[in-house]
Amino acid sequence: MNPLALSLILTTLLAGTLITMMSSHWLTAWMGLEMNMLTMIPILMKTTNPRSTEAATKYFMTQATASMMLMMALTINLMYSGQWSIMKMTNPVASNVALMALMTKLGSAPFHFWVPEVTQGVELTSGMILLTWQKLAPLSLLYQMATYTNTNLIYLSGLLSILIGGWGGLNQTQLRKILAYSSISHMGWMLIILPFNPTLTLLNLAIYILLTLSIFMILTNTLTTSMSSLTLMWNKTPAMTIMLMTTLLSLGGLPPLSGFTPKWLMIHELTKNNSIIMPLTMAIMTLLNMYFYMRLIYYSSLTILPSTNNMKMTWQFTNTKHTMMLPTLITLSNMLLPLTPMISMLE
Repeated sequence: MNPLALSLILTTLLAGTLITMMSSHWLTAWMGLEMNMLTMIPILMKTTNPRSTEAATKYFMTQATASMMLMMALTINLMYSGQWSIMKMTNPVASNVALMALMTKLGSAPFHFWVPEVTQGVELTSGMILLTWQKLAPLSLLYQMATYTNTNLIYLSGLLSILIGGWGGLNQTQLRKILAYSSISHMGWMLIILPFNPTLTLLNLAIYILLTLSIFMILTNTLTTSMSSLTLMWNKTPAMTIMLMTTLLSLGGLPPLSGFTPKWLMIHELTKNNSIIMPLTMAIMTLLNMYFYMRLIYYSSLTILPSTNNMKMTWQFTNTKHTMMLPTLITLSNMLLPLTPMISMLE
């Protein structure tokens, strides 16, 4: 892509998200979401092939439908209350329709069908933006709406997301689809804690973004997109393999890694609010995710590609991709647990 066009697209993407995050007026928030959606399409189609065209079309159709639903909700709210404030959507129909529209934009169940398909059809860098940056704007709106949303709808969507995120990823061999299902599962955790403690939703989002960025950067650096090519990593880049292993364990939420912090604090918050069955169900369903993360670790770290060559020399060209941010991201992705007391004080 032309560097000038790419810089213009990325600036508009950044501006769209920031406009939505800083808005208190529904119309400007909606405009920011539209800017976000329209600039994402050329990013998805960075390499022109039938798969990326199909992915961009699916993305456009689902996001346009969600935008239309959101505008309908805003119009209903305007008719009944006469105001555009995000903090005051008093009409229950408008509130539920807006909630479903934002769930569709986030890709949480039962509006999740587009996420694996779109992620699989695009490049790793485009998939990385789709699964990290594109979550910020809709979640910032949900954060502001947290006080008057339909909690039963949120719990249902959250539990379904965790279940589908685990179940859907079990049979996958493509890494982008596995990360898409992982994203759906994490969205479930963020949604469920939203009515109880919105700050924990933001904490979970921040750590999820750190972990996903780290994994995508490792995969981009090693040019790996499927499970079968993961077996080459140990011969080629042993240090990267160890980094991938610890980051995947952190994404699964195992102590003593960073990914355990949000899950620990969320389960603590839910039990403090006399909700015992829900965190137990969530923790059990997350074991499905842990299973396919362990499978990835087995393929990358414990399997060596069968070869007649006794000398395990790398046969590929030296990778010229720069990974300046990777050491920082890996450190943050694995070593934030000691900061948990400080984080819990900020709630």
